Amino acid sequence: MTGQLGVVSGTAIDMVFVRRLQDGDIGGHVRRAIAQFPLPEVGERAIRHYFLRDGRSQGTPYKMLSMHKQIVSLARQQLIMLASFVEVWLAKQGHDNPVGINLLTKVQMPNLATLYGAMLAGVDYVLMGAGIPREIPGVLDALAEHRAASTKFDVVGVASGASQMLTFDPREHFPDAVTSLKRPRFLAIVSAHSLATTLARKANGRVDGFVIEGPTAGGHNAPPRGELSLNELGEPIYGERDVVDLEKVRDLGLPFWIAGGVGSPQGLQTARDAGAAGIQVGTLFAYCDESGFASDIKARVLSALRTQGVRILTDPRASPTGYPFKVVEVEGLDSQNDSRVRVCDLGYLRTPYQMESGRLGYRCPAEPVDAYVAKGGNVEDTIGRKCLCNGLAANIGQAQWRDGQAEKPLMTSGDDLLLLADFLGDRDRYAARDVIEYLLSRFHSSVGSVAV
Repeated sequence: MTGQLGVVSGTAIDMVFVRRLQDGDIGGHVRRAIAQFPLPEVGERAIRHYFLRDGRSQGTPYKMLSMHKQIVSLARQQLIMLASFVEVWLAKQGHDNPVGINLLTKVQMPNLATLYGAMLAGVDYVLMGAGIPREIPGVLDALAEHRAASTKFDVVGVASGASQMLTFDPREHFPDAVTSLKRPRFLAIVSAHSLATTLARKANGRVDGFVIEGPTAGGHNAPPRGELSLNELGEPIYGERDVVDLEKVRDLGLPFWIAGGVGSPQGLQTARDAGAAGIQVGTLFAYCDESGFASDIKARVLSALRTQGVRILTDPRASPTGYPFKVVEVEGLDSQNDSRVRVCDLGYLRTPYQMESGRLGYRCPAEPVDAYVAKGGNVEDTIGRKCLCNGLAANIGQAQWRDGQAEKPLMTSGDDLLLLADFLGDRDRYAARDVIEYLLSRFHSSVGSVAV
C-alpha cells in the first residue's frame, strides 16, 4: 500500500490455510477470498471439511492434511491452488501495486500447484531460492497458457541417466480455459554471481532479476563455499569466496535487490550506490504489528532485545535440508529443543528416495530416528535436526497439540534483529508503515522496491 513490492510466503500455505479455517477465520477474510476462487465447489469443500465457526477449543489438535507425494489427487492439488489463491488475492486488496509470492525450490512437491493458484489470483512476481530454480521460468510460461508444466524431481537413489518428474496440468482443473493468465515476473534468489550468470543465460525461460542474499539473512543460508569450518559456537564460517561480486551481477543487465544486513536507510543507500534496484527486507517486518508471528512471541522477543537477552545462532544442523539455518534464542521463550519427541506429520522437507522395488519412499532426518534408518537413512544425519515444519507453524500461532502439549516455536531472523532495539527506541510495538518510512527517510520519494 506504500508503493513497495510486498511478498507473501507460499511455503506450506495449504497447511496455514486449513488451520486458519479451523481457528474460526477471524474477520471472515479467508472465506471472502474463497468466494472469488473460480472453482466454487473446491471452496465449498474446504469450508465443509475444515471451517469451525467458533474455532478450536484449547488443546484440540488441528485436523491434518495428507503429506505431499510425487503424485496426489486432483482434490489435493485444488486445495493447494485454493490456498495460494487466497493468500495472493487478499494481499492484492485495497491498492493497485504489485504483489509477489516466495517459494522454496527445495520444497518441490507442492510448488507447481502453488504457482498456478497464485497466478489465478493475478500474482505479479515470483521469487524462489533455496536451490537452483532453473526450470521455473519455463513453468511460468506454460502455466500462463494453461499448459502442463513439469520439473525434474530430485530423488535419492535414482539410477544414473534416469530421472523422475513432477507434473501439473491445469487442463485437468479447467478443461475449457481459453484466456491466458498474466505471466508473473521471475526473480531468482541467489547467493553467488556465478549462479546469477547461469540462470540469466541457461534458464528455460525469461529471468527478470535477482535477489542477492548474503549469510546474514534470516531463515536458510547457503552453505559456505569450500571446506566447512566452524567457529567456537559451532556456526559455519563465511569468507571472501562467499562475497557476491555485484559488478558482475550488474553487468548481466537485469535488476537486482540486495538482501541480508541491509535493513536500514544506510543499507538502502549502499545498495543503490552499488547499482541495485533496492533491498529485500524481512527481519524489520517480522516483528511489526501486521506480521504473522504470534503476538506473544513478538512481544517477548522485543522485550528481550532491550535487555540483550537475544542471540542468533547460525545452526548448520537444525534444518533437515542440510542448509545452515538461523535460530533465534530468546531468554524466557520455551523453544523447540532436542528433547522434543520426534514426529513427522507435515512432511514439507521430506526427501524422496527410490526403494529397491522401484517405488518412491519419503524420509526426513528430523523424523523418529528408527524410522529414518529403516528407510535407508544414515543415523549420523539425524543428529541435531529439528522439525522446522512444526516449529515454524508454532511461530505463527498454529502449533499442533499432542498428548496435551503444544509444539514449541523455532524462531528465525536475520542478523538485523540485534539492531532492532535502536529502531524501536521507546516504543514497544510498531507498524509496517513505520518500517517503510524509516527505510526511505533519506529519500524524498520511494526508491526502488523493498520486498517484504
